[in-house]
Amino acid sequence: MTDETCQWQGWREATERALYGPGGFYLRPEGPAGHFRTSVHASPLFAAAVARLLGEVAEELGTTEIALVDVGAGRGELLTGVLAATDAGAGDTASGLPGALTVRAYAVERAARPAGLDPRIEWSDRPPRGVRGLLFANEWLDNVPVDVAEADAEGTARYVEVRADGTERLAGPVSGADAEWLARWWPLREPGARAEIGRPRDEAWTAAVACLAEGRAVAVDYAHVRAARPPFGSLTGFRAGREVPPVPDGDCDLTAHVALDACAEAVGAASAGWPVAGLVTQREALRALGVSGGRPPLSLASTDPAGYVRALSSAGEAAELTALGGLGDFLWLTQRVPAATG
Repeated sequence: MTDETCQWQGWREATERALYGPGGFYLRPEGPAGHFRTSVHASPLFAAAVARLLGEVAEELGTTEIALVDVGAGRGELLTGVLAATDAGAGDTASGLPGALTVRAYAVERAARPAGLDPRIEWSDRPPRGVRGLLFANEWLDNVPVDVAEADAEGTARYVEVRADGTERLAGPVSGADAEWLARWWPLREPGARAEIGRPRDEAWTAAVACLAEGRAVAVDYAHVRAARPPFGSLTGFRAGREVPPVPDGDCDLTAHVALDACAEAVGAASAGWPVAGLVTQREALRALGVSGGRPPLSLASTDPAGYVRALSSAGEAAELTALGGLGDFLWLTQRVPAATG
Protein backbone atom coordinates (compact mmCIF):
# COMPACT_ATOMS: atom_id res chain seq x y z
CA MET A 1 0.00 0.00 0.00
CA THR A 2 1.08 3.60 -0.62
CA ASP A 3 1.72 6.11 2.14
CA GLU A 4 -1.52 7.86 1.21
CA THR A 5 -3.53 4.64 1.42
CA CYS A 6 -2.14 3.91 4.88
CA GLN A 7 -2.67 7.42 6.25
CA TRP A 8 -5.29 7.78 8.98
CA GLN A 9 -7.48 10.89 8.80
CA GLY A 10 -10.69 12.14 10.33
CA TRP A 11 -13.68 11.74 8.03
CA ARG A 12 -13.93 15.48 7.40
CA GLU A 13 -10.37 15.70 6.09
CA ALA A 14 -10.63 12.43 4.17
CA THR A 15 -13.90 13.50 2.52
CA GLU A 16 -12.50 16.88 1.53
CA ARG A 17 -9.58 15.18 -0.22
CA ALA A 18 -11.71 12.49 -1.86
CA LEU A 19 -14.38 14.83 -3.19
CA TYR A 20 -12.54 18.07 -3.89
CA GLY A 21 -8.82 17.31 -3.90
CA PRO A 22 -6.75 16.69 -7.05
CA GLY A 23 -8.71 14.25 -9.19
CA GLY A 24 -11.56 14.36 -6.66
CA PHE A 25 -14.95 12.87 -7.35
CA TYR A 26 -16.78 16.18 -7.80
CA LEU A 27 -14.17 17.62 -10.15
CA ARG A 28 -14.61 14.86 -12.74
CA PRO A 29 -15.97 15.86 -16.17
CA GLU A 30 -19.15 13.75 -15.91
CA GLY A 31 -20.26 15.62 -12.78
CA PRO A 32 -22.79 14.39 -10.21
CA ALA A 33 -25.35 13.45 -12.89
CA GLY A 34 -23.03 10.66 -13.99
CA HIS A 35 -23.54 8.88 -10.68
CA PHE A 36 -26.87 9.77 -9.11
CA ARG A 37 -30.21 11.33 -10.00
CA THR A 38 -31.40 14.41 -8.14
CA SER A 39 -34.76 16.16 -8.38
CA VAL A 40 -33.24 18.45 -11.01
CA HIS A 41 -32.46 15.48 -13.25
CA ALA A 42 -35.76 13.69 -12.52
CA SER A 43 -38.00 16.24 -14.23
CA PRO A 44 -38.09 19.78 -15.65
CA LEU A 45 -41.04 20.29 -13.31
CA PHE A 46 -38.54 20.88 -10.50
CA ALA A 47 -36.84 23.77 -12.29
CA ALA A 48 -40.27 25.17 -13.20
CA ALA A 49 -41.23 25.08 -9.51
CA VAL A 50 -38.04 26.94 -8.59
CA ALA A 51 -38.89 29.48 -11.30
CA ARG A 52 -42.29 30.03 -9.67
CA LEU A 53 -40.58 30.40 -6.31
CA LEU A 54 -38.25 32.97 -7.87
CA GLY A 55 -41.31 34.83 -9.12
CA GLU A 56 -42.75 34.86 -5.59
CA VAL A 57 -39.53 36.29 -4.19
CA ALA A 58 -39.42 38.95 -6.92
CA GLU A 59 -42.98 39.97 -6.06
CA GLU A 60 -42.08 40.19 -2.37
CA LEU A 61 -39.11 42.40 -3.22
CA GLY A 62 -41.15 44.54 -5.62
CA THR A 63 -38.75 44.04 -8.53
CA THR A 64 -38.52 42.36 -11.93
CA GLU A 65 -34.71 42.17 -11.77
CA ILE A 66 -33.67 39.39 -9.45
CA ALA A 67 -30.70 37.19 -8.59
CA LEU A 68 -30.83 33.41 -8.48
CA VAL A 69 -27.81 31.87 -6.75
CA ASP A 70 -27.49 28.10 -7.16
CA VAL A 71 -25.07 26.77 -4.53
CA GLY A 72 -23.66 23.38 -5.45
CA ALA A 73 -24.67 23.91 -9.06
CA GLY A 74 -23.32 20.65 -10.49
CA ARG A 75 -23.00 21.40 -14.18
CA GLY A 76 -25.59 24.19 -14.21
CA GLU A 77 -28.62 21.97 -14.85
CA LEU A 78 -30.99 23.76 -12.45
CA LEU A 79 -30.13 27.26 -13.63
CA THR A 80 -30.46 26.16 -17.25
CA GLY A 81 -33.91 24.78 -16.47
CA VAL A 82 -35.05 27.88 -14.56
CA LEU A 83 -33.92 30.20 -17.37
CA ALA A 84 -35.78 28.00 -19.87
CA ALA A 85 -38.89 28.14 -17.69
CA THR A 86 -38.82 31.93 -17.37
CA ASP A 87 -38.22 32.22 -21.11
CA ALA A 88 -41.27 30.01 -21.69
CA GLY A 89 -43.30 32.08 -19.27
CA ALA A 90 -42.52 35.22 -21.24
CA GLY A 91 -44.24 33.70 -24.26
CA ASP A 92 -47.13 31.98 -22.48
CA THR A 93 -48.91 33.87 -19.71
CA ALA A 94 -51.24 30.90 -19.15
CA SER A 95 -48.31 28.70 -18.07
CA GLY A 96 -48.21 30.09 -14.56
CA LEU A 97 -44.47 30.69 -14.96
CA PRO A 98 -42.96 34.12 -14.28
CA GLY A 99 -42.26 35.71 -17.65
CA ALA A 100 -41.51 39.31 -16.78
CA LEU A 101 -38.30 38.68 -14.87
CA THR A 102 -34.75 39.65 -15.65
CA VAL A 103 -32.78 36.89 -13.93
CA ARG A 104 -29.16 37.30 -12.91
CA ALA A 105 -28.07 33.67 -12.61
CA TYR A 106 -25.08 32.64 -10.51
CA ALA A 107 -23.70 29.09 -10.40
CA VAL A 108 -21.57 28.35 -7.34
CA GLU A 109 -19.46 25.25 -7.87
CA ARG A 110 -15.88 24.12 -7.25
CA ALA A 111 -15.63 22.31 -10.59
CA ALA A 112 -14.70 24.17 -13.77
CA ARG A 113 -17.39 25.83 -15.89
CA PRO A 114 -18.75 23.29 -18.38
CA ALA A 115 -18.52 23.95 -22.09
CA GLY A 116 -21.64 25.24 -23.83
CA LEU A 117 -23.32 26.63 -20.71
CA ASP A 118 -25.83 29.45 -21.22
CA PRO A 119 -23.74 32.66 -21.27
CA ARG A 120 -26.28 34.33 -18.96
CA ILE A 121 -25.02 32.11 -16.12
CA GLU A 122 -22.10 33.50 -14.13
CA TRP A 123 -19.77 30.80 -12.76
CA SER A 124 -17.79 31.07 -9.53
CA ASP A 125 -16.48 28.96 -6.67
CA ARG A 126 -18.15 31.23 -4.08
CA PRO A 127 -21.50 33.01 -3.79
CA PRO A 128 -21.79 36.67 -4.79
CA ARG A 129 -22.31 39.06 -1.91
CA GLY A 130 -25.00 41.67 -1.50
CA VAL A 131 -27.49 40.35 -4.08
CA ARG A 132 -31.28 40.53 -3.78
CA GLY A 133 -33.21 37.43 -4.67
CA LEU A 134 -33.21 33.67 -4.10
CA LEU A 135 -30.29 31.56 -2.93
CA PHE A 136 -31.06 27.89 -3.62
CA ALA A 137 -28.91 24.99 -2.42
CA ASN A 138 -30.17 21.63 -3.72
CA GLU A 139 -28.25 18.66 -2.28
CA TRP A 140 -25.27 20.84 -1.36
CA LEU A 141 -25.03 20.59 2.42
CA ASP A 142 -24.94 16.78 2.39
CA ASN A 143 -21.60 17.05 0.58
CA VAL A 144 -20.07 19.56 3.00
CA PRO A 145 -17.48 17.31 4.73
CA VAL A 146 -18.03 16.52 8.40
CA ASP A 147 -16.30 14.43 11.04
CA VAL A 148 -17.87 11.24 12.35
CA ALA A 149 -18.12 10.33 16.02
CA GLU A 150 -18.81 6.98 17.66
CA ALA A 151 -19.45 6.10 21.30
CA ASP A 152 -16.91 3.60 22.62
CA ALA A 153 -17.60 0.75 25.06
CA GLU A 154 -17.69 3.19 27.99
CA GLY A 155 -20.03 5.59 26.13
CA THR A 156 -17.35 8.21 25.37
CA ALA A 157 -17.82 9.91 22.03
CA ARG A 158 -14.66 9.51 19.97
CA TYR A 159 -13.66 10.72 16.52
CA VAL A 160 -13.65 8.04 13.83
CA GLU A 161 -10.55 7.96 11.64
CA VAL A 162 -10.43 6.32 8.21
CA ARG A 163 -7.90 5.25 5.59
CA ALA A 164 -8.31 5.63 1.83
CA ASP A 165 -9.37 1.98 1.61
CA GLY A 166 -12.30 2.60 4.00
CA THR A 167 -10.80 0.91 7.08
CA GLU A 168 -11.82 2.75 10.27
CA ARG A 169 -10.59 3.08 13.86
CA LEU A 170 -11.61 5.08 16.91
CA ALA A 171 -9.37 8.02 17.79
CA GLY A 172 -9.37 10.57 20.61
CA PRO A 173 -12.44 11.87 22.47
CA VAL A 174 -14.56 14.51 20.74
CA SER A 175 -13.78 17.86 22.32
CA GLY A 176 -14.35 21.60 22.14
CA ALA A 177 -17.00 23.02 19.80
CA ASP A 178 -17.59 19.58 18.28
CA ALA A 179 -18.45 18.14 21.70
CA GLU A 180 -20.79 21.05 22.39
CA TRP A 181 -22.52 20.47 19.05
CA LEU A 182 -22.99 16.76 19.76
CA ALA A 183 -24.38 17.44 23.23
CA ARG A 184 -26.88 19.94 21.83
CA TRP A 185 -27.91 18.28 18.59
CA TRP A 186 -26.97 14.59 18.51
CA PRO A 187 -26.02 13.07 21.89
CA LEU A 188 -24.58 9.54 21.69
CA ARG A 189 -26.05 7.54 24.56
CA GLU A 190 -25.23 3.92 23.70
CA PRO A 191 -21.92 2.19 22.85
CA GLY A 192 -21.60 1.89 19.08
CA ALA A 193 -23.94 4.79 18.34
CA ARG A 194 -22.59 7.08 15.62
CA ALA A 195 -23.19 10.66 14.49
CA GLU A 196 -22.01 13.07 11.84
CA ILE A 197 -20.87 16.27 13.55
CA GLY A 198 -22.79 18.89 11.58
CA ARG A 199 -21.06 22.01 12.85
CA PRO A 200 -19.25 22.71 9.49
CA ARG A 201 -22.60 22.58 7.73
CA ASP A 202 -24.11 25.06 10.19
CA GLU A 203 -21.21 27.39 9.42
CA ALA A 204 -21.43 26.86 5.66
CA TRP A 205 -25.17 27.55 5.61
CA THR A 206 -24.82 30.65 7.81
CA ALA A 207 -22.12 32.02 5.50
CA ALA A 208 -24.21 31.32 2.38
CA VAL A 209 -27.32 33.02 3.78
CA ALA A 210 -25.22 36.05 4.78
CA CYS A 211 -24.43 36.65 1.11
CA LEU A 212 -28.00 37.82 0.50
CA ALA A 213 -28.84 41.48 0.99
CA GLU A 214 -32.55 40.61 0.89
CA GLY A 215 -34.72 37.73 -0.24
CA ARG A 216 -34.95 34.03 0.61
CA ALA A 217 -32.43 31.25 1.11
CA VAL A 218 -33.57 27.66 0.59
CA ALA A 219 -31.65 24.47 1.36
CA VAL A 220 -33.05 21.19 0.04
CA ASP A 221 -31.62 17.88 1.22
CA TYR A 222 -32.16 14.47 2.69
CA ALA A 223 -32.23 15.49 6.32
CA HIS A 224 -33.30 14.71 9.85
CA VAL A 225 -34.25 16.58 13.02
CA ARG A 226 -33.18 16.07 16.62
CA ALA A 227 -36.14 13.89 17.55
CA ALA A 228 -35.38 11.39 14.78
CA ARG A 229 -31.63 11.11 14.22
CA PRO A 230 -30.41 7.85 12.65
CA PRO A 231 -28.85 5.85 15.52
CA PHE A 232 -25.78 4.80 13.54
CA GLY A 233 -25.40 7.87 11.34
CA SER A 234 -26.12 8.07 7.62
CA LEU A 235 -22.71 8.28 5.93
CA THR A 236 -22.73 6.36 2.66
CA GLY A 237 -21.31 6.33 -0.87
CA PHE A 238 -22.77 6.44 -4.39
CA ARG A 239 -21.23 5.36 -7.64
CA ALA A 240 -22.85 4.96 -11.07
CA GLY A 241 -26.35 5.21 -9.62
CA ARG A 242 -25.85 2.66 -6.84
CA GLU A 243 -25.30 2.95 -3.12
CA VAL A 244 -21.86 1.65 -2.14
CA PRO A 245 -19.78 1.57 1.07
CA PRO A 246 -18.29 4.98 1.91
CA VAL A 247 -14.65 4.72 0.86
CA PRO A 248 -12.69 8.01 0.64
CA ASP A 249 -10.60 7.04 -2.39
CA GLY A 250 -12.06 9.60 -4.82
CA ASP A 251 -13.96 6.92 -6.74
CA CYS A 252 -17.43 7.51 -5.23
CA ASP A 253 -19.62 10.22 -3.80
CA LEU A 254 -19.56 10.57 -0.01
CA THR A 255 -22.75 11.89 1.52
CA ALA A 256 -24.54 12.06 4.85
CA HIS A 257 -27.99 13.39 5.67
CA VAL A 258 -28.14 16.90 7.13
CA ALA A 259 -29.22 18.08 10.58
CA LEU A 260 -31.21 20.94 9.05
CA ASP A 261 -32.71 22.00 12.37
CA ALA A 262 -29.20 22.77 13.59
CA CYS A 263 -28.49 24.76 10.41
CA ALA A 264 -31.66 26.76 10.94
CA GLU A 265 -30.80 27.62 14.52
CA ALA A 266 -27.25 28.60 13.57
CA VAL A 267 -28.59 31.26 11.20
CA GLY A 268 -31.08 32.42 13.82
CA ALA A 269 -28.33 32.81 16.40
CA ALA A 270 -26.24 34.86 13.98
CA SER A 271 -29.14 37.05 12.81
CA ALA A 272 -31.24 38.26 15.70
CA GLY A 273 -34.60 39.66 14.64
CA TRP A 274 -34.88 37.72 11.39
CA PRO A 275 -38.04 35.69 10.68
CA VAL A 276 -37.98 32.14 12.03
CA ALA A 277 -36.90 29.63 9.38
CA GLY A 278 -39.46 27.21 7.97
CA LEU A 279 -38.92 23.47 7.54
CA VAL A 280 -41.28 21.41 5.35
CA THR A 281 -41.05 18.30 3.21
CA GLN A 282 -40.43 18.53 -0.53
CA ARG A 283 -43.87 17.04 -1.03
CA GLU A 284 -45.42 20.02 0.78
CA ALA A 285 -43.12 22.59 -0.83
CA LEU A 286 -43.67 21.43 -4.40
CA ARG A 287 -47.41 21.09 -4.00
CA ALA A 288 -47.49 24.72 -2.87
CA LEU A 289 -45.62 25.57 -6.08
CA GLY A 290 -48.06 23.74 -8.33
CA VAL A 291 -46.48 20.28 -8.58
CA SER A 292 -49.18 17.87 -7.43
CA GLY A 293 -48.88 14.59 -9.33
CA GLY A 294 -52.63 14.44 -9.98
CA ARG A 295 -53.70 12.39 -13.01
CA PRO A 296 -55.38 14.23 -15.90
CA PRO A 297 -59.10 13.57 -16.46
CA LEU A 298 -59.74 10.50 -18.58
CA SER A 299 -62.07 12.53 -20.79
CA LEU A 300 -59.02 14.35 -22.14
CA ALA A 301 -57.88 11.10 -23.76
CA SER A 302 -60.73 11.30 -26.26
CA THR A 303 -60.78 15.06 -26.86
CA ASP A 304 -57.00 15.58 -26.98
CA PRO A 305 -55.09 12.29 -27.03
CA ALA A 306 -51.66 13.90 -27.45
CA GLY A 307 -52.39 16.37 -24.67
CA TYR A 308 -53.55 13.51 -22.44
CA VAL A 309 -50.29 11.62 -22.98
CA ARG A 310 -48.25 14.73 -22.16
CA ALA A 311 -50.31 15.41 -19.05
CA LEU A 312 -50.00 11.79 -17.95
CA SER A 313 -46.22 11.90 -18.35
CA SER A 314 -46.06 15.14 -16.38
CA ALA A 315 -48.19 13.62 -13.62
CA GLY A 316 -45.80 10.67 -13.38
CA GLU A 317 -42.82 12.99 -13.05
CA ALA A 318 -44.62 15.06 -10.42
CA ALA A 319 -45.47 11.90 -8.50
CA GLU A 320 -41.77 10.93 -8.43
CA LEU A 321 -40.75 14.37 -7.16
CA THR A 322 -43.30 14.23 -4.34
CA ALA A 323 -43.26 10.52 -3.52
CA LEU A 324 -43.30 9.45 0.12
CA GLY A 325 -40.26 7.29 0.85
CA GLY A 326 -38.41 8.98 -2.01
CA LEU A 327 -37.73 12.50 -3.24
CA GLY A 328 -40.84 13.81 -1.49
CA ASP A 329 -39.15 13.12 1.86
CA PHE A 330 -36.44 15.72 1.26
CA LEU A 331 -36.69 18.64 3.67
CA TRP A 332 -36.79 22.24 2.50
CA LEU A 333 -35.30 24.79 4.90
CA THR A 334 -36.40 28.32 4.04
CA GLN A 335 -34.88 31.43 5.61
CA ARG A 336 -36.31 34.84 4.76
CA VAL A 337 -33.65 37.54 4.73
CA PRO A 338 -34.96 41.05 5.43
CA ALA A 339 -33.28 44.18 4.14
CA ALA A 340 -30.78 45.71 6.54
CA THR A 341 -32.07 48.69 8.49
CA GLY A 342 -30.25 51.64 9.93
